[in-house]
Amino acid sequence: MDTHHTVCAHCGATNRLPAERLGDQPDCGRCHQPLLTGAPIELDDRSFDAFVQKSTLPVLVDFWAPWCGPCRQMAPQFDAAARQLRGQALLVKVNSDDSPETSAKFGIRSIPTLVRLQGGVEQRRQSGALPAAQIVALAR
Repeated sequence: MDTHHTVCAHCGATNRLPAERLGDQPDCGRCHQPLLTGAPIELDDRSFDAFVQKSTLPVLVDFWAPWCGPCRQMAPQFDAAARQLRGQALLVKVNSDDSPETSAKFGIRSIPTLVRLQGGVEQRRQSGALPAAQIVALAR
């Protein structure tokens, strides 16, 4: 049986899920909050590494800042992509102003920048605002 590990954004517990249950809206075994809501997950310097390194699903990170016009323009597209990819990939947001260590670790020089990770390892990246279809393609 194929299984995936997903970290709960609420309590940090790692949950092992059979692949066929990813679309069933599973809850965390520890805190019983929804694991895969189809909404982007906010991470920071404190929570980032544990979340992305323990998750076996692909993780697409949006490095952004609230003052950035293109970031604000892309936000609804990123939300739409997260809904489309529920159970297939995890979409997370990192405020580059509030999380300078994580931004520096990935050499973020412009925002928005999307970085696709698998097991905590960068697979590809794209800078600039994108429509939902291109975000979905980048995450897969």
